[in-house]
Amino acid sequence: MTTDDPLVPPSSGRPTDTEGLKPVPRISIQAFCETPGVADVLEQAATDRHMAKAHVKVHQGGVAAALDFYTAAPTPNLLFVETRERRERVLEQVDQLATVCDAGTKVVLIGHHNDIALYRDLMRRGVSEYMVAPFDLYDVIREIGEIYLSPDVKPVGRTIAFIGARGGAGSSTIAHNVAFALSRGFEGGVVLADLDLPFGTASLDFNQEPPQTLADALAAGERVDDVFLDRLLSKCASNLSLLAAPATLDRAFDHDEMAFDPIIDAARIGAPAIILDLPHLWTAWVRRLLAAADEVVITAMPDLASLRNTKNLIDQLKIARPNDEAPRLVINQVGLPKRPEIKPIDFQKALQLDPAAIIPFDAALFGTATNNGQMIAEVSARSPVAQIFEALAARLTGRSVARSSRKSALMPLLARLPRLKAH
Repeated sequence: MTTDDPLVPPSSGRPTDTEGLKPVPRISIQAFCETPGVADVLEQAATDRHMAKAHVKVHQGGVAAALDFYTAAPTPNLLFVETRERRERVLEQVDQLATVCDAGTKVVLIGHHNDIALYRDLMRRGVSEYMVAPFDLYDVIREIGEIYLSPDVKPVGRTIAFIGARGGAGSSTIAHNVAFALSRGFEGGVVLADLDLPFGTASLDFNQEPPQTLADALAAGERVDDVFLDRLLSKCASNLSLLAAPATLDRAFDHDEMAFDPIIDAARIGAPAIILDLPHLWTAWVRRLLAAADEVVITAMPDLASLRNTKNLIDQLKIARPNDEAPRLVINQVGLPKRPEIKPIDFQKALQLDPAAIIPFDAALFGTATNNGQMIAEVSARSPVAQIFEALAARLTGRSVARSSRKSALMPLLARLPRLKAH
């Protein structure tokens, strides 16, 4: 039975100042609005200083427009959708929306009816919040803060660690180009952390000279938070920030196993994707970061040493990450003239692992990019190599999976929906 008791006091009774508002992290936000009033409020919120890090787009049209748009496009970190329908129709719309949402997308439904029964049904279906119009821009910013910045909310950031199976395999080049593809393809904030402290090349690859580096974050120790870290980041592309390596030899870079934990934790608060460019080392802190990462990418060359080292890495990661998927394998520099190579199919058979990407050797393309301080997509956007990086970025975020088989963030009780509807 539907009730019309208000879920929250009218927006007009709320304070209209910035007290208690926190900066919204580097997330992508999209909205589909049916009424001009709601669209205007969301547009105003997007220009507020607390939303400076977020990437916001407001579209016209409600659930139907969102369904049409996301059939062929990835969903953002946070999605606002407005509907003027009542309970039964709203629940049908949410079930339809669930079929096109990527796992990890949070949804705020905007409605025009104070309905407690609807609110409870939406929460059971995995909707993050139900906002009742009218409201103001401060309500919007507070709501985003509740979703992403509450103490009991998990950090938004997903960590992807890249490591080479041997020196010279090109792991850093792969990491930098994937970070660039992620920032361009999915409109979400990406932080690239160059953890090869003495010899890191990220600043060279992006033609940057950052005044502060990862060494400053390490020196701060436990005092590092998302605000402190934000001052150290260097913007090297749209939606892409760099935490550069110091790349000096005036000190020894020997660090405790947990030295990087505060830095990674702070980065995860403020950015949806954190790319960890790890050196080809086997230290306690490298092993810890690999074990804790959400995804691991191993870059190998088509030779025997790479095959052996990749197998050793996979075996160790199985022990450290027994409940996680296997690492992603990238075979790089394939087709070097006159060099005997182990074929990718032989890698696959020996490791029982399908390569996530096979990158051909192209000295001219990679050499031009390196010397110019550019990414492959900037040198030749239509090259097969640039498309490989885009596809790898999509796989690492789960967005290359067919929507019909995707696990939706809006359907935690998918198996129970028939039973719920029966009641």
